[in-house]
Amino acid sequence: MNPVLRNILAVIAGLFIGTAVNGGIISISASIIPPPNGADVTTMEGLQNTMHLFQAKHFIIPFLAHAIGTFSGAATTALLAINHKTKLALIIGAFFLLGGIVMVCSVPSPMWFTFLDLVLAYIPPSYLALKLFKKKRKTLTSI
Repeated sequence: MNPVLRNILAVIAGLFIGTAVNGGIISISASIIPPPNGADVTTMEGLQNTMHLFQAKHFIIPFLAHAIGTFSGAATTALLAINHKTKLALIIGAFFLLGGIVMVCSVPSPMWFTFLDLVLAYIPPSYLALKLFKKKRKTLTSI
């Protein structure tokens, strides 16, 4: 397969897998840490209007969803890409960072969460996935 086409498909697969993982974790978050009484999490408007009811514990799962989603997307891309793995894995992190920026602009959240989320949940997990899976791929191909 053409390396450029394979790299494009690797990025698309990484975005798809990362988004699915992120969404999956978010969808089960209420069963892990229930939202506060009176909070409407069914609509974006309801979430915006009841955000003041949320405590620090309610931000753990969204942070993990963002970080694990980004990590899984970057890992997928690093494993599937033929070359330019560093650039492509960091592109995944940048895409998810852009999504995080849109989210913090759309839904008000405490400043501490906004800072931690934007600084730690996107680029560092994509870099970690790159380091873990780029090295593993080299080991597997040298056997």
